[in-house]
Amino acid sequence: MSAAGVVNQGAAPAAPTYPDRPTFATLLGRAVSEPGKIAEAYSAFHGYSLGNQLLAAFQCGARGIPCGPINSFLGWKRLGRHVTRGQHALSLWMPVTRKVERDEGDDGPDVITRFILTPRWFALAQTEGEPMPAPETPTWDRARALAALDVQEIPFDLPDGNVQGFARGRSIAISPVAAMPVKTTFHELGHVLLGHTGEGDTSDGADLPRSLREVEAESVALLCLESLGLEGAEYARGYVQHWLRGEVIPERSAQRIFKAADQILSAGRPMAEKGERAA
Repeated sequence: MSAAGVVNQGAAPAAPTYPDRPTFATLLGRAVSEPGKIAEAYSAFHGYSLGNQLLAAFQCGARGIPCGPINSFLGWKRLGRHVTRGQHALSLWMPVTRKVERDEGDDGPDVITRFILTPRWFALAQTEGEPMPAPETPTWDRARALAALDVQEIPFDLPDGNVQGFARGRSIAISPVAAMPVKTTFHELGHVLLGHTGEGDTSDGADLPRSLREVEAESVALLCLESLGLEGAEYARGYVQHWLRGEVIPERSAQRIFKAADQILSAGRPMAEKGERAA
């Protein structure tokens, strides 16, 4: 991730928000170590990807700015507000796609997408003008999410009462006596979307060691629980630490975790609440 974008004309010049380029792995590490931060970010910034929500929340926290809706300089102007003089823009990850010149016989992708930090957004607290309504906490519907993700729920058919649930292909099953069925649902959906069953969005998920597969799936559950303010996050955090055994989550895994959690959260929201996403 590199290169900063340009702030809209008329806005205050942007200042660097991090001395070093943040990675998804460091952002995930901070998120899971600060209970409540994810829920605060999700309620304020749910029109953006989960990674960008947390990135915005941590920048606001570092500057002492309350979490609240964010918009571009011109976006706030259209809403009857203006950026207060001297304010610096928040940076979010933005996707940039470019074509790749391939040699004859090279069967690699014709285009690649990378993310760059672009300083273009300002929080409500950085603006003045017309009053804005408080952001509403997003709702999440389980049945809507399963349908949108094309995941089928099947009967739980294992005799072991200690097993909370399982995932097969694009199907999940939750034990009727699961201690935390919502957490288990997020965990099993994570397995599917991460490709651990061979049916997700990633081709290499099933080849990962079991410990990393469990870390990825439970990290997805943790992000979803914290985002929605649901119970069980502390147990998810302990489960992740158990499987990590003192190691750190790899950057590639962190990217996959954020993507899967974002898919699950977005799939369960009513269509009317799904706004444009920055990344």
